[in-house]
Amino acid sequence: MAGLEEVLAEELEQIGAKNIEKQVRAVIFDGDKAMMYRANYHLRTSISVLKPIYEFIANNEDELYKHVGKVNWSKYMTVDETLAISAATSGEIFTHSKYISQKVKDAIVDQFRRRQDKRPDVNTLSPDLKINIHIHNNKCSLLLDSSGDPLFKRGYRIKATKAPVNEVLAAGMIKLSGWNMDCDFYDPMCGSGTLLIEAALMAYGIAPGTYRKKFGFESWNDFDADLFEEITEETYGNTEFAHNIYGSDLSPLAVKIAEENIGQAFLRKKISVTPANFFDIQPKGKGGFMVTNPPYGERLQPDDLKMFYQKIGDKLKIDFTGFTSWIIGSNAEVMKFIGLKPERKIKLYNGSLECTFRKFSVYEGSKRNGEEPNDENL
Repeated sequence: MAGLEEVLAEELEQIGAKNIEKQVRAVIFDGDKAMMYRANYHLRTSISVLKPIYEFIANNEDELYKHVGKVNWSKYMTVDETLAISAATSGEIFTHSKYISQKVKDAIVDQFRRRQDKRPDVNTLSPDLKINIHIHNNKCSLLLDSSGDPLFKRGYRIKATKAPVNEVLAAGMIKLSGWNMDCDFYDPMCGSGTLLIEAALMAYGIAPGTYRKKFGFESWNDFDADLFEEITEETYGNTEFAHNIYGSDLSPLAVKIAEENIGQAFLRKKISVTPANFFDIQPKGKGGFMVTNPPYGERLQPDDLKMFYQKIGDKLKIDFTGFTSWIIGSNAEVMKFIGLKPERKIKLYNGSLECTFRKFSVYEGSKRNGEEPNDENL
């Protein structure tokens, strides 16, 4: 995910991956089967873990078809299993990803038909083998998706409120914030509770793959169940947490949804959630971290935004002195009304929505009244 490459690389280093290389929206690394399992089960900021199996040059659709047909696909699946193809293309040669997916599928099923007089079926919802084709100009890469469903589908979220952050983005925001689990964590506009749950998973050393029913590699013919069980017993980072995680939301419905999701994650005793207006709450201690996704243009009318963000700034100045506060929003102009100069600004994407994630530290004295500059360098 764009903006999270650095924290993903750090996660990979922590679990022992080798030859880590950051790219745009991706991080490349070397590892064996155990590392592939480990990456899927333990990485918090990865959307999928792809295993490359063949790289080639193709200048037209016929060459693409021939090269895909050179792979011995019976090595990866049987004729009775299902497949799905996902294509990503850039450059001037191949411009229609859906057509490329179709050509790759044709090459694979035609190979089975020639050899066994039978072809595997396509299943776009829950295939036994998920295949990716990445093309830039004439450089093509075939990869197997070892994750299956995207890794942000942790398995604990039953319901969601409007405009939520997904689990990978939430984990990335927390890691970018610099919260080291050495103080209380707040999300006073918690929505469905994703930031709270991801904070608790980190604080108590719970792997994000704990709640998943299945990973893609579990359908592969070389799946090693004993090895995977060993991986699930590993722990990384903190396992004890001596502070508190607090959430609140103005909407009683949002709080109810958050409580359901927290219960699904078996974290009811580790997260406190209450129905409350952010502008009425008082922090329970001196200092802490606040990370939140407040309503912005998609959830409030334009006339309300200026006053709302002004009130956020006032609240930080009055009641959150000594706190490190991080706020994500999609409207740079509106976020200026917070009235505080951000110490840091990071470009992130909430789905297709471009956002900035901003750090505000409010101190006693002159720094607390610093103003947001007029120009934005996003």
